[in-house]
Amino acid sequence: MHVEESLGAVEIVRRFEGAIVDVGSGGGAPGIPLAAALPERAVVLLEANGRKCAFLREAAREFANVTVVQGRAEEQETDRFGVALAKALASPPVAAEWCLPLVAPGGAAVLFVGPRADADVVSRVSARVGGGPVEELRGLFVVPKLEATPSGFPRRPGVARKRPLA
Repeated sequence: MHVEESLGAVEIVRRFEGAIVDVGSGGGAPGIPLAAALPERAVVLLEANGRKCAFLREAAREFANVTVVQGRAEEQETDRFGVALAKALASPPVAAEWCLPLVAPGGAAVLFVGPRADADVVSRVSARVGGGPVEELRGLFVVPKLEATPSGFPRRPGVARKRPLA
């Protein structure tokens, strides 16, 4: 199920150039299935938990295009990736605030969302961090990055979850 859901984003990810970052990679989905489907693209699995990183390094050993990075989204370089992915990371507005600053203008954040996710709320968050209106596609929110991340973002670790923008 996780592999199938992950691969549902392949065509969307192909619309954008550049490296891919799976934020809060956990068990490796959607990052590892996408790395297998898109071997020409660099994929970074970003995970804060050290034990999960050890697992990811082992699971991704056979993929030359995968790098595992231990850290938080708020601590990473901004405006760097073509696509940032988030599945079961946080509520969609918080996931957008964490992912979109990682994406360079012209790229997008792709959020795996449930049926009750509110695209309007995520669009409001997106506008605050350099993004545009959400495009809704088959359980995914595609959030385009239109301009460089404004100063003040990302906010300090933990602030987005405690005080969401929307």
